[in-house]
Amino acid sequence: MPLPVSLWQLHYSTIAWSASVRKGVQPDVAYGYKAKTAAGTVFNFFSALGDVAFAYAGHNVVLEIQATIPSTPEKPSKGPMWRGVVVAYIVVALCYFPVALIGYWMFGNKVEDNILLSLEKPTWLIVMANFFVVVHVIGSYQIYAMPVFDMIETLLVKKLNFSPTRLLRFVVRNLYVASTMFIGITFPFFGGLLGFFGGFAFAPTTYFLPCIIWLAIYKPRKYSLSWCINWICIVLGLCLMILSPIGGLRQIILQAKDYKFYS
Repeated sequence: MPLPVSLWQLHYSTIAWSASVRKGVQPDVAYGYKAKTAAGTVFNFFSALGDVAFAYAGHNVVLEIQATIPSTPEKPSKGPMWRGVVVAYIVVALCYFPVALIGYWMFGNKVEDNILLSLEKPTWLIVMANFFVVVHVIGSYQIYAMPVFDMIETLLVKKLNFSPTRLLRFVVRNLYVASTMFIGITFPFFGGLLGFFGGFAFAPTTYFLPCIIWLAIYKPRKYSLSWCINWICIVLGLCLMILSPIGGLRQIILQAKDYKFYS
């Protein structure tokens, strides 16, 4: 996670939790389960696991970043990469934990998926926070989309025999950005989408694929501590990948019942 991107993230997160403290605990706050049925509570739990996986995910772009770091037997790239990952997760925790804890404390189970919607006022502060969000997304989007760009362009060149020109890169990348923007505007189911993609897309690269690769490379002794820990992560990661999209998809379906396009 590049430092400037993290700083923008820290800015709008700080605005969110500090403005929540300023607003205070709401008169009708309730801390019980949001769902009215046991099944709904379980599905919301699955979706929440996907939200957490999305927020604290190990994206495949990490491998792309490490591939650009000089590495020698004397100074392997895993050293600076490990320090960078530790710093990144510390910054993410500083951003999201205060928002989650303080937001729930102030608004209870009525807090919106986007806490800025719960704040409502002051308008200028919410606008500033949204501006920081836009700047953060502009920076991070370029990083996370690079592997996708590379995959699409490689497919077009090798399989469909397109010429690898700047025009191809310009058209493909702009079409991809435009399509994702259209989908984001048309289907703004923020919480449900986080839960769905957190489990479906990020759980594998975070929890069980690295463990499978580690077991295949290092081949630890069967039933040893490292063997057991990795298999526990694999099983939990698989459960997360299966259950979180179910909860997220259910949440999207429930929200879609009352949704009006571009309202």
